[in-house]
Amino acid sequence: MLKPVKWLLFLCLAFGLPAHRPADAQTLDTINQSKTIRLGYIADEKPFSFKTTDGSPAGYAIDLCRRIADEVGRSVPGLKKGYVETTLSDGFNAVKDGKIDLLCGATTINLARRESVDFSQPIFLTGASALLRKDSPDYLQILFLDKRPVSAVDLKSPARSSIGVRAGTTTGATLREAIGPDVPQTRIVDFATHEDGLKALEDHKIDAYFADRSLLIGLADRAGNPAELELGSRLFTHEPYGIAMRRDDSAFRLLVDRTLTGFYMSDDFPKLLKTYFGAEAPALRSEIMMQSIPE
Repeated sequence: MLKPVKWLLFLCLAFGLPAHRPADAQTLDTINQSKTIRLGYIADEKPFSFKTTDGSPAGYAIDLCRRIADEVGRSVPGLKKGYVETTLSDGFNAVKDGKIDLLCGATTINLARRESVDFSQPIFLTGASALLRKDSPDYLQILFLDKRPVSAVDLKSPARSSIGVRAGTTTGATLREAIGPDVPQTRIVDFATHEDGLKALEDHKIDAYFADRSLLIGLADRAGNPAELELGSRLFTHEPYGIAMRRDDSAFRLLVDRTLTGFYMSDDFPKLLKTYFGAEAPALRSEIMMQSIPE
């Protein structure tokens, strides 16, 4: 007797129908067939997703995805974890096309992205701000640090000031809206990675770097001289992060959300938060729990 997949292929060949339906299959079905769950990750989003010195993926979001993979493994004996490095823009297409099952990183949930992918319940909450040098222009310090201007001169934009942002992120549009017409001579510079933006800031090629505050904390820690930098205190957005997955797959999303909710309520969750976020862990747990789905 022909197996279901071979029987489908036979019918397709017999009636001239297209035989390639993997993209329409449910995620758990394809994982069960391949015995592999594919975890996509973005390598420059520390502490959410990054590479260790030996090249293996690590990070807060990676650890959560591994928890989900372990839960899937309960019903798929011998399940393997496959890691696929990707970029932010390519990652969404990879999810949509069925090339990866979960996109693990600092990925903001918004309606525009939900047109092509689905998301888990929030795994983290943050907001956009800026990393500055202590010698950055006064108007930027006023904008991002909420410092009071000493005089009207402090509010003026220098002729060659510039702010960096990573290309393809939701923070780019936020930055353009934030500076508005009041600082028309401020130039916005796109960077391929956050590390490129940090280097440009330290090399005085830009005057500030704009990103989610949780990512900026990690960048500041990796700076050549952190004492020369200041972290913005003003938040311009509310950014909930989630794990991206394919749309129209309620069974897989239910498994993901149940796994996350169960882990949030466990004693291991505060330990994970402390590993990556230190003293902020208790407050972060409370914020995340408020956004999670109750059991």
